[in-house]
Amino acid sequence: MDKPRKLEMLQGTLDLLILQTLQWGPQHGHGIGQVIRAKSDELLQVEHGSLYPALHRLRREGWIEAEWGVTENKQRARFYRLTEAGKQQLIEEETKWKLFVKTMARVMRPQE
Repeated sequence: MDKPRKLEMLQGTLDLLILQTLQWGPQHGHGIGQVIRAKSDELLQVEHGSLYPALHRLRREGWIEAEWGVTENKQRARFYRLTEAGKQQLIEEETKWKLFVKTMARVMRPQE
């Protein structure tokens, strides 16, 4: 069976994916997108038009912080890292996600 070329992200999952990615350490915006793409076996692709507004929103919420640095390619970039509040939010988002998946499974495969 052929793999789908790309999956559409559900509303609200981008925050969870960003927070999850940053729990492994600081990363610049483009790198966050690359990690999500690689970890999803190329099925999820985060467009810059979605990623950067989400990063700004997460900063306003206090869940991530940013500072300027230099990438491995010697490019100046803003590096994002998870805050303590962001770690707590990640736990909350993950709990909500697990409930969503469990609920969808009940609807899609009801007990006979």
